[in-house]
Amino acid sequence: MSSMLHTLTAPFQHSEDIRKSRFLAQAAPVDTPQQALAFVQHVSDASATHNCWAYRIGQDYRFNDDGEPGGTAGRPILQAIEGQGIDGVVVVVTRWFGGIKLGAGGLARAYGGTAAECLRLAERTPIVAMARLGLHCDFAELTLMKARLKELGAEVEQEAFDAEGVTLHLRLPADRAAEAKARIVDISRGRREAYSLE
Repeated sequence: MSSMLHTLTAPFQHSEDIRKSRFLAQAAPVDTPQQALAFVQHVSDASATHNCWAYRIGQDYRFNDDGEPGGTAGRPILQAIEGQGIDGVVVVVTRWFGGIKLGAGGLARAYGGTAAECLRLAERTPIVAMARLGLHCDFAELTLMKARLKELGAEVEQEAFDAEGVTLHLRLPADRAAEAKARIVDISRGRREAYSLE
């Protein structure tokens, strides 16, 4: 697994027929367990034999075999998510039984493989670690400060004016935070320093 994690840009689905059973994997980006479970409920097909699923959101994960033998469906789906280096995602693999039993190993390969292929084909976007910085600057520095920090991908989350100047709360890629701090010191000629908000 690469050190750079990705998430999906949009929901995606992929189906496979394996020994007369139809497997449909449906994946979507999610930010919370509640969103993941709502997606599971939304796409699960009551007429199908099984709706097995897994999600991973940071350190938070869950999986469910939905009646398949323990460890043959939910865990392989979770392993597919982890193996693809994806985070903030839920995957539901729905199975319509075709009459041929696959055995434990066959089930794990079918569920995990369908999930992995779905995630491999889906459009992804890198997950960028973000940092939050705060700073106080003079009115005269504000326009230049905002323009130069925007070049580093900083977004102003909050702006508060007082008699002394302006307090800004910024959100920016974590790997640009040190450069942003140096830029703030430079623009203010050493009179201002950024502080971490987290």
